[in-house]
Amino acid sequence: MAFLTHGLRRSVVLAVCFALFSLFAVAEGRFKGFGKFNVVHDHNQGAVFEELWFTQKLDHFNGADSRVWKQRYFVNEAFYKPGGPVFLMIGGEGPANPAWMKEGTWLTYAEKLGALCFMLEHRFYGKSHPTSDLSTDNLRLLSSRQALADLAHFRTVMGETQGLTNRKWVAFGGSYPGSLAAWFRLKYPHLVHASVATSAPVFATVNFPEYLEVVWRSLASENADCPVLVKKASDTLAERLKDPKTFENITKDFNLCSTLQIQSEMDSAYFLEMLAGNFMDVVQYNQDNRGFEGALGTNITIKVLCGVMSNTSLGDPYTRYAAVARLMMDTFSVKCLDTSYSNYIRDMTNTSWDGPAAGAGRQWVYQTCSEFGFYQSTDSPNQPFTGFPLGYQVKQCASFYNISAEEVAEAVAQTNEYYGGYDIRSSRIVFPNGSIDPWHALGITQDITAELPAVFIKGTAHCANMYPAGSEDLPQLSEARDHIFLLLQQWLKQ
Repeated sequence: MAFLTHGLRRSVVLAVCFALFSLFAVAEGRFKGFGKFNVVHDHNQGAVFEELWFTQKLDHFNGADSRVWKQRYFVNEAFYKPGGPVFLMIGGEGPANPAWMKEGTWLTYAEKLGALCFMLEHRFYGKSHPTSDLSTDNLRLLSSRQALADLAHFRTVMGETQGLTNRKWVAFGGSYPGSLAAWFRLKYPHLVHASVATSAPVFATVNFPEYLEVVWRSLASENADCPVLVKKASDTLAERLKDPKTFENITKDFNLCSTLQIQSEMDSAYFLEMLAGNFMDVVQYNQDNRGFEGALGTNITIKVLCGVMSNTSLGDPYTRYAAVARLMMDTFSVKCLDTSYSNYIRDMTNTSWDGPAAGAGRQWVYQTCSEFGFYQSTDSPNQPFTGFPLGYQVKQCASFYNISAEEVAEAVAQTNEYYGGYDIRSSRIVFPNGSIDPWHALGITQDITAELPAVFIKGTAHCANMYPAGSEDLPQLSEARDHIFLLLQQWLKQ
């Protein structure tokens, strides 16, 4: 989806389905997320739904801390019928997009079930600023646990002040917010009756090369030669980066903003990861119906990229790889690529709310370092890219937040210990996932119990079931949406 968004991506591409950033949002300081491909432009959709502000606790786990802040939320009362349920769409690693108050599968369900709809923006993203800046000290208040407590307090206060305490609340989320939706039901079962946890990576892991393994399989599903050609191109580029004599030509081939400089393995890894991101983003959001939220690039699909990579008239695989990069630049109206790792460090260490990475990049990468990992490395032979190993990803945690590799590993272990990873003990949570989406590798793709069902949708990508129905939807996607509705209908009777 995209109101929520998407994180460390190129150290991590997570992606809130409601993601709002593109691979070419390079000014964002190489925002790495669940999806940079999701550049969303404001089409004044926010004018329809008033921004509302909730007085939220700053630190839910320190009773001696009475500080509060204002958290942004939206309401849609159009479908509410007295006695009906309350739907809560959970915000993620990006600004809450009011387009989701107008369209989306959850509103189709709301209309049928007479639901009141809320969307709560995640702390530290969008306009929800709990602190004066994004210093590492302040970011210690940014965590999934604090976010869940925000949801709990919001639900409690809204219940008391709006007469909704005894209504049945249903949580919705996609990508990281999908995990939050599942964990909200897991940790606060007295407050939320059911959850739809779409494309939710519930298992934290430091190294996540499986993401790129799924990218290989998803490209191969279109054309068996496609990922092979991508690998040849990536290998060729990685080899040329070892020879400074090639830098001038590479600068021209990929339309770089300044002459390529490779002075360290970090410089090389950053450049290689940036270009791989073209394919990662397109695969993740392949054919998702994201146009309503202002997303660009929805016409660029796996079929399009593999078409370029298979076009022998363009030259060798390396030349076709460069053509893909230029295609993406044209799509997002990017004049040139800034491949400077030093510029990225500068942007990511800027702690101002007006900084180039304050849209989400600095915050989400912090969450990957302090909770989740999710580093999409090339540490597997069964994937199409070269040159950005786990070490490159983890070193950024030390550079940006003084978090060591050992601390990242410990944080990830604590996350799985706290939430249970794949071993979720709860009820009334449905886990939709798409086979094309690389994030399904960390999700629930088989039923845990009858009360914890999985909906695995072949041929679909990240959060596909959350987007509005389209005329070209696969039959199994339509069936999945219907099945989820029937589950909600059944659970709301319990």
